[in-house]
Amino acid sequence: MGTIGKYPELKDKVAVITGAGRRDGLGEAMARRLAAEGVKVVLTDIGHGQGEHLPEDAVGTSAEMEEIACELRDAGGDVATFNCNVLEPQEVQAAAEFALGHFGGLDIWVNNAGIGYLMEPVVEMGVDKWDAVLGVNLRGAFLGIKYAAEIMLRQRQGGRIINIGSQASKSGFAHASAYTASKHGLVGLTRSAAQELGPAGITVNTICPNHVTTGLGAWQNAHFSEVTGKGHDRYMEDMRARIPLGRPGLQEDVAKACAFLCSDEASYITGEAMNVSGGEEYH
Repeated sequence: MGTIGKYPELKDKVAVITGAGRRDGLGEAMARRLAAEGVKVVLTDIGHGQGEHLPEDAVGTSAEMEEIACELRDAGGDVATFNCNVLEPQEVQAAAEFALGHFGGLDIWVNNAGIGYLMEPVVEMGVDKWDAVLGVNLRGAFLGIKYAAEIMLRQRQGGRIINIGSQASKSGFAHASAYTASKHGLVGLTRSAAQELGPAGITVNTICPNHVTTGLGAWQNAHFSEVTGKGHDRYMEDMRARIPLGRPGLQEDVAKACAFLCSDEASYITGEAMNVSGGEEYH
């Protein structure tokens, strides 16, 4: 790992990825790809369940995060872990400072932490659930941009900030008002931050994948299969039928887009909301 990368300029860069403590998640896939490029990676996640809306079975635990890190180290990656609740400013700032202190810099920040499992009809959506989704998905990304950019500006070497959006950043979905609002808001945040940080050589972009069957994605499949009354097989068949490339997204599809946006080949791309959807989303 770290010797076969497509983008040699990424070797020894330093990246922080939030929400990277769940097996088979987007965070793990991006960490694997960046580590293979020779990037020094800090995995962060909340570490343990914290309250009703952040239960133990829906968050990246410290143990799972460390297992992922150990596998990456065994493959030759330079990887550290750091517990971070993205709702807490001091913890996000501490994660950024940890990367600086542990690896000597901060070049890449990936806002991947998110809630995609609190979904109800808008008239039934509790204010507490709305606040939880908007808090993690949007406030958490704002804090990541804020504290990563502070360090990048001090370093005067540019940087890359990548936000993980969704097809819901572009289109509305029934029973997902809070999630859709948060992901639409993420695109606006991206565009504003890109304008502010561009003069310092810091690019800010959002990746907008369609459905990916991570652990969270499997929950969504089951949930919407029941809500629509289609059953799992019919629901998945209909999903494949509306995607021009004929399949849902894979974790690796997002990881490839992330590596590209981190590379010099994307140095003139900022403020974008880039679809990675197999042609399902066009705007």
